[in-house]
Amino acid sequence: MEKKTLLTECPDNMGLISKITNICHKHQLNIINNKEYVDNAKNHFFMRTELEGYFNDETLLADLDRALPTGSKRRIISSERKKVVIMVTKEAHCLGDILVKTFDGSLDIEIAAVVGNYDKLQNLTEKFDVPFHHVSHEGLTREQHETQLLAAVQQYSPNYVVLAKYMRILTPNFVAQFPHKIINIHHSFLPAFIGAKPYQQAFDRGVKIIGATAHFVTNDLDEGQIITQNVIPVDHTFSAEEMAKSGRDVEKSVLSKALGLVVDDRVFVHGNRTVIL
Repeated sequence: MEKKTLLTECPDNMGLISKITNICHKHQLNIINNKEYVDNAKNHFFMRTELEGYFNDETLLADLDRALPTGSKRRIISSERKKVVIMVTKEAHCLGDILVKTFDGSLDIEIAAVVGNYDKLQNLTEKFDVPFHHVSHEGLTREQHETQLLAAVQQYSPNYVVLAKYMRILTPNFVAQFPHKIINIHHSFLPAFIGAKPYQQAFDRGVKIIGATAHFVTNDLDEGQIITQNVIPVDHTFSAEEMAKSGRDVEKSVLSKALGLVVDDRVFVHGNRTVIL
């Protein structure tokens, strides 16, 4: 007996839920949980189905293909724990939160390794028996550094790469290796304050809330599909440094929540948006 998750997206049509669930019944699969959503503006259907039973993935997918409209996408995902590589620079709060939540089971992932362009977080990482790779950028071109970075990351064949306050911009070549598999935390409520020093930008504008955004990484800086966001209130008494200090708790909670949703196969990427079921 296995547990797997079926993800389906396709043009909306009458009777889709019935068609999918009847095919699951035909394969003698028990539906543990099911959730669906229709984007009426784009006439697009999404469904996430948790299943239990004895699977023949090939025949199940073939039956779905015959029943679903043209242009459909469907995936069957095993319940195996996802493997993650975390990339860091110097700030510890996001990495520390993920390490602790993995240790206590709040995040059901395997942290295969942590890779940093500085070695400042090596001791923290190794306290949790996780390998740390120091890949310094100093004295190297961006291309030379990323060649070494890719080698360090790809040896683990991760399901996802997490940028836990990794403070260097990745090139299109790096991003192309992990399409919709790189999750970044940006320390502002996007689309406001894109790029460097967002807390200083927020201070300069006199904002009354600050926030954080977890998003997929694309070739457009800080414009990838948003997964989760949150905010906290501030006022005129906050300096930019105080905003940054207050924002760290938001950053780590937003990143951990986004990572949990992604590894639990709840996030559909659709154009410039995500649908979370």
